[in-house]
Amino acid sequence: MKYVIVHAGGMAHHPQEELGGRTPLQVAATPHLDRLAQSGELGRLMIPADGVHHGGGLVGTVILGYDPKKFYPGPGPLEAASLGVSGTEQDVVFRCTMVTVMPASGKGGEIKKLGQHVILDDATAGLIETEEARELIEAINEQLGSETIQFYPGAGHRHLMVWVKGKPRAICTDPQTIVGQSIAEVLPKGDGADILRQLMDAAYFILRDHPLNEERVAAGKKPANCIWLWGEGRAVMWPSLVEKYQVTGAVVATNDVHRGVGICAGLDAVDPDRMASGDLHTKAAVALEEFAKRDFVYVHAKLADEVIHGTDIKAKVQGIEEFDRHLVGPLFEGLSQQGPYRFLVICDHTAGIEGPAFYAFGEGGGRGSETVGRRFTETDAFAMNMPARDATKFVNKFFSKS
Repeated sequence: MKYVIVHAGGMAHHPQEELGGRTPLQVAATPHLDRLAQSGELGRLMIPADGVHHGGGLVGTVILGYDPKKFYPGPGPLEAASLGVSGTEQDVVFRCTMVTVMPASGKGGEIKKLGQHVILDDATAGLIETEEARELIEAINEQLGSETIQFYPGAGHRHLMVWVKGKPRAICTDPQTIVGQSIAEVLPKGDGADILRQLMDAAYFILRDHPLNEERVAAGKKPANCIWLWGEGRAVMWPSLVEKYQVTGAVVATNDVHRGVGICAGLDAVDPDRMASGDLHTKAAVALEEFAKRDFVYVHAKLADEVIHGTDIKAKVQGIEEFDRHLVGPLFEGLSQQGPYRFLVICDHTAGIEGPAFYAFGEGGGRGSETVGRRFTETDAFAMNMPARDATKFVNKFFSKS
């Protein structure tokens, strides 16, 4: 038996006026996802996260069967696992996101200190590319790094800071939730927040005057002129999914957080260089190659950041159609040639916190009894006459031997 879980990150959406009150999934042509919904089980998933600080990797954690109240450490430690950044259980890992801030008075103003009169203009620093961001993170580490504070480059605007034997109880905010707003009320608060604020202030002046940012501004790009510290947590040891269910497994993901989820669960992480092209067809091919030597593959795929966080709804529809055509379709075709299999697709809203998740689950070739007309959409999943399943327990059904 082969097992595949595909996490469709951020593809669920609320009804859109410009789509006639429908969601992008309802508008998109998704024959392969619809086939799974028609021939298998379609329903809602409950993400038991009450009291848990939300962030990237939360849904992946529960999909693989881990109670987030016990095991979800926050996105920082998950990224650290993916990047091979090691530390002790006493060290606190923060996401260090490169952002663009500007004076509330406009471009002509001057920022003397991060606070009330500063607006977070862009939570991705204009989708800064990895090589440029690496140069900036290294400049920060050279001037602010110490025995207790270390900065580590990641990908794009996403990087890490490790506070050795640091304080994990500061209250920090996801920068995506405050774009266009004053940062005054959402700067770090609580135990250890003074240190975090000092680091963010100091980093601002390093970045503001860095030649690379001067070049970006001259080229009409947004400067990566500030770091935003959030997503903090300490590493947590997870019981191995591989050992519990007696399967061999791999995680196929280009996103560091979701690679980290797989690694923490005991899965082997596929080298992201094998998916350097970034296209979904390559991701499907890599997953199928892994099935030649493994029982289980966890695949994470999401729409591009500019699509998820942008306002172009039609681009989201197109992205969903490409996901169905280039990832789900080839996986169906490839698995059907390898004998019995189980196929689970889970779809959630952006970051998994804007609305409930839903799923479609089927076995074999998906050629059993079918519910004609049923589609892989939010509306059809929520119309099913059954309660939402606990996402942390669904994996037991998925790997059951019966």
